[in-house]
Amino acid sequence: MPVTTDIAATYRGPGRVVARLLSAGQREDRALVMLLGGCLVMFVAQWPRLARQSYLAGEDLQLLMAGSLFGVVFILPLVLYTVALLSHGLIRLFGGRSTGFGARLALFWALLAASPVMLLWGLVAGFIGEGLELNLTGVLWFATFLWFWMAGLRQAGWGERPDASE
Repeated sequence: MPVTTDIAATYRGPGRVVARLLSAGQREDRALVMLLGGCLVMFVAQWPRLARQSYLAGEDLQLLMAGSLFGVVFILPLVLYTVALLSHGLIRLFGGRSTGFGARLALFWALLAASPVMLLWGLVAGFIGEGLELNLTGVLWFATFLWFWMAGLRQAGWGERPDASE
C-alpha cells in the first residue's frame, strides 16, 4: 500500500496500520526509511519559519537551513533510536511482549504519519509567526504524534501478531 494511503488510514485507526506494518515482517530498512522520511518532512516543514526568521532578523538563510538540516536529519534520528530503546524497555517492564523492532516501528511510523500536521505547523510559523495559532498547531502536532505512538506501542507490545518473537 502506498505510504500516503497508510498515513490517511492512520488517522482513522493507528493501531490497525501498525499491526499491518508489523505483520509484513521485520524489515529494518523499512523502519529506517520511515524515520528518515519523517525527519526530512520535519526539515522541509522548517523552511517557511526559517525564511521568515531570515527576513525579519537579517540572518543568513543558508546558515539557518544548514543548522536545521544537521539537527533534524542527523541528530534527531539518533535521539529517536534511543527513545525507541527506552520505550521498548518500559513495555517489557510492564509485561508487554514488544520487540525492539516493534518499538522502533511504532515511534518512526508515528513521526512519519504525523508529518502532515508538522507541515501545517511550518506554514503557520512562516506566514503567521509567533502567537496562539502557532502554539495551538504545535499542540495539535504533539497530540497527534503521541496518539499514533501510543497506539502503535500498544499494538507492538500487546497486540496479536503471528511473528511476535525476536
